[in-house]
Amino acid sequence: MQHSSSGFWQKRYTENRTGWDLGDISPPIRAYFDQVKNRELKILFPGCGNAYEAEYLHQNGFTNIYVLDFAEQPLLALKQRCADFPADHIISADFFNHKGSYDIIVEQTFFSAIDPSDRQKYAQNVYELLKPGGKFIGVLFDKEFPGGPPFGGSQEEYRGYFELYFSHVQMEPCYNSISPRSGTELFIKIEKD
Repeated sequence: MQHSSSGFWQKRYTENRTGWDLGDISPPIRAYFDQVKNRELKILFPGCGNAYEAEYLHQNGFTNIYVLDFAEQPLLALKQRCADFPADHIISADFFNHKGSYDIIVEQTFFSAIDPSDRQKYAQNVYELLKPGGKFIGVLFDKEFPGGPPFGGSQEEYRGYFELYFSHVQMEPCYNSISPRSGTELFIKIEKD
């Protein structure tokens, strides 16, 4: 499972082999946050990559955003693009060892990058990191990929992981994906009791 190492992902970034990277905020995530009024919510972007979503929120007045990745290159890229992003909110660490308490956790391609054998552990960690009433939102691929990463899946599979921990699990096809991903993305909104 070489794709589970920080070195594997660091190399992908330094060689610019980042086909999943949109170069901008994902439209479904932008649409969600454009209607969020509370700019002080504590928000985590695990496996954030180049963190365009976090940058967008920062530029739009959200004040309590945290990004986490175990590859250094994308974190450095965020620092260069967004010099006033709080340095102590940029976390170089493994998500599965991260501790904290968040109002919102945002999924954008990280779930598809981890080995499918770690998906149950991912769902549990999301649950543990969310405050009561907290939300897990974002986008998951609703298709299979040969090989991987990325690793695809289906709504039925994903529900199996999250419904073990959460009683409020919503997943629906994205209506506003970028055209190459049209019909292959699910928007998720999962709430912790």
